[in-house]
Amino acid sequence: MLIRLLLIWTLNSLALIAVASFVPGIHVDGFMAAFIAAFVLGLVNTLIRPVFLVLTLPVTVVTLGLFIFVINGLMFWFAGSILRGFTVDSFWSGVLGAVLYSIFSWALSAAAAQLLVRKHEQ
Repeated sequence: MLIRLLLIWTLNSLALIAVASFVPGIHVDGFMAAFIAAFVLGLVNTLIRPVFLVLTLPVTVVTLGLFIFVINGLMFWFAGSILRGFTVDSFWSGVLGAVLYSIFSWALSAAAAQLLVRKHEQ
C-alpha cells in the first residue's frame, strides 16, 4: 500500500513537471519542489476542495458543473502561492494547469496500472 502511494505521488510529481513545461505561467524548480507541490496539491484537494464544492453547489448546478474548473484553478493557484519552488502566475494559468495536471496525472496513473496488471499476470 505504501509503495502504491509513493508511486502515485511520484507520477503526480512528473505530471506537475510536464504541466510546468507546457503552461508558461507555471514554474517548478526541480523534482523535489514538484514532489512537495504534488503532496500539497493532494492535501488541498482532499481537505479544502470538498468544502468549496459544497459551498458553491448552487453556482455549480447553475453552470452545469463548469464552475468546478474555477474551483480547481483556485486550488492550483492557492498551492502555488504558499509554496517555494512552485509558482502559478495567474488565475487562468491555474485553471489551465489544473486541467492539464488532471489529464497528465490520469494518463500516467492509467499507464502505471496497466503495467502493474501485466507484470502481475506474468
